[in-house]
Amino acid sequence: MLISITASSVVHAQDTIVVTSWGGAFSEAQRKGTHIDWMKKSGAKIIPETYSGGLAQIKAQVEINNVTWDVVDVGMQDAVRGCDEGLFEPITVDMLPPAPDGTPASEDFFKNSLTDCSVPSVVASHIFAFDPANFPNGGPQSWADFFDIEKFPGKRGLRSQARPVLQFALIADGVDPKDTTKVLATDEGLQRAFNKLDTIKDHVVWWKAGAQPPQLLADDEVVMTHAYNGRIFSAVANEGKDWTIVWDGQVYDYDHWVIVKGSKNVELAKDFIIFSTTTEMMINQARFIAYGPARKSAASVPVTFHSDKSINMLEHMPTAPQNMTNAAQNDFEFWADNSDEINQRFIAWLIKD
Repeated sequence: MLISITASSVVHAQDTIVVTSWGGAFSEAQRKGTHIDWMKKSGAKIIPETYSGGLAQIKAQVEINNVTWDVVDVGMQDAVRGCDEGLFEPITVDMLPPAPDGTPASEDFFKNSLTDCSVPSVVASHIFAFDPANFPNGGPQSWADFFDIEKFPGKRGLRSQARPVLQFALIADGVDPKDTTKVLATDEGLQRAFNKLDTIKDHVVWWKAGAQPPQLLADDEVVMTHAYNGRIFSAVANEGKDWTIVWDGQVYDYDHWVIVKGSKNVELAKDFIIFSTTTEMMINQARFIAYGPARKSAASVPVTFHSDKSINMLEHMPTAPQNMTNAAQNDFEFWADNSDEINQRFIAWLIKD
């Protein structure tokens, strides 16, 4: 139940939640698209925090019984794994409101996107982008081009994490995007991915936080970079950057809201998640960043960019038909089961001369 607001209402410590997300343009879109409205509606306060993903910080808080984050935005594989490890509070689909036409939430959210401990909010995508000014004769059009340092010389940016970088390496080596985790599940396939990465290792600038790739492009530290699609869109729409997104071989994923086990504000956190994942709020957030809503009732609603620019946001979503012709959904079960082992090997490869 939402907290009623009175003229004399005062936000106390128990009326405050810490919401942790990825920072940059995405956190700003969440703030403008949902957080402000929820704070007005509830009378409560949100303290924003940022992190770079993963479960390490969450696990540490739970294990030492010092939980300072209430709600966290996590990737789907972390939602599944964290739920299995008891790091998150349970969330039942029955608590989520239906679509405006009465369709139950269980049917309105995209298939297989709900978990026992989390609610999906957006569909985001790993893509790469480049500045056409660096390629007067035509820029890269595929991951094979991204890995072609002779035809497209210059530094390129990649996230310093196995997922989905190893998948990009396999795509560049001719593997169908939908088959990349199947190939990575074999010793030969995993070695094949590392062999492909070896070909560009000396030409890579590694990044950790989602806000870094647009800055790398803007500062001409790279000529192309792996990035989250929404971050590149925001730079183009808000800052006037003339950058191109390459959708071919995109790997898309759901972002989920979770409540950290041991939060002292569980009911308020649940209220926030219920509110921010309604159809109305998903549509509103889509006005600020090009991540696709996770509800069917919101995903097809025409949305115009929040500024005075006439931009049809649906065309820039990962889920737009023209952007999905050679795409793969993140195999959250594979990465939930194998991320530790593969990441350890990736880190060892990364620091090796």
